[in-house]
Amino acid sequence: MSQPIILDTDPGIDDAAAIAAVLFAPELDLKLMTTVAGNVSVEKTTRNALQLLHFWQADVPLAQGAATPLLRPLRDAAYVHGESGMEGYDFIDHQRQPLAKPAFQAIRDLLMHSPEPVTLVAIGPLTNIALLLSQYPECQFNIRRLVIMGGSAGRGNFTPNAEFNIAIDPEAAARVFQSGLPIVMCGLDVTNQAVLTPEYLAALPTLNKTGEMLHALFSHYRSGSMNSGLRMHDLCAIAYLARPEIFTLKPCFVAVETQGTYTAGTTVVDIEGRLGQPANTEVALGLDVEGFRRWVAEVLALAP
Repeated sequence: MSQPIILDTDPGIDDAAAIAAVLFAPELDLKLMTTVAGNVSVEKTTRNALQLLHFWQADVPLAQGAATPLLRPLRDAAYVHGESGMEGYDFIDHQRQPLAKPAFQAIRDLLMHSPEPVTLVAIGPLTNIALLLSQYPECQFNIRRLVIMGGSAGRGNFTPNAEFNIAIDPEAAARVFQSGLPIVMCGLDVTNQAVLTPEYLAALPTLNKTGEMLHALFSHYRSGSMNSGLRMHDLCAIAYLARPEIFTLKPCFVAVETQGTYTAGTTVVDIEGRLGQPANTEVALGLDVEGFRRWVAEVLALAP
């Protein structure tokens, strides 16, 4: 049986690879995609997501989400993904449009009408998820779990301590980690290990149309280099859903700092239980890198 999935995303070059994996991994059944401002503006992330769905001719509804963090101005990552968020490939024109309701309402409606619990997967800032939980707490009963790409038990990649997705909207992240939802956190501790080799990247154009498109995007991705390997941050959250056995998890109490010039957005991961708080998150701390690479090769080979 495939797992019903809602994917909240901010495409983003590595998001494109994650979306391919969600669509074509046989273990997963993508019911809804939602967009959020993060890597670039929400108008751009929505356009990029619609382009990808059209590229794969995927019959998946999409809802546009939050344009700004809950309390802060948006700081994007165009310096990593390019001004459009997906530089490097010319997608063909299409007439697809997002649903006529905001992301948090679309998620709520799907959850309330789903015959079985649904897994939420968030690979961008957590703004939409925080809005959902605050506006529609009654839908929590049908959330099987929340799997996020974000956070770090160690150093950051946006500030010295904070990972990008959490740092962009720390107030939203704090609300989500306090929600009582079952949470799996795939943070920098594993995503920095999730590197695709130069040899595999070079062979992508010969794989299929999807490989050709991803190779063009990856050539403009600044999370590593085509000559030394690229980090596939967002793909880790999808890999966990399809291949949980390649991850090492530890239940921990996780809190998010929302104050401080230098500390806002830091995920405080209490690995050793020093705070005396009950664990609220399964934190991914180890990754079978070769197993990850094998899975990526398998799932992308299933794409058209």
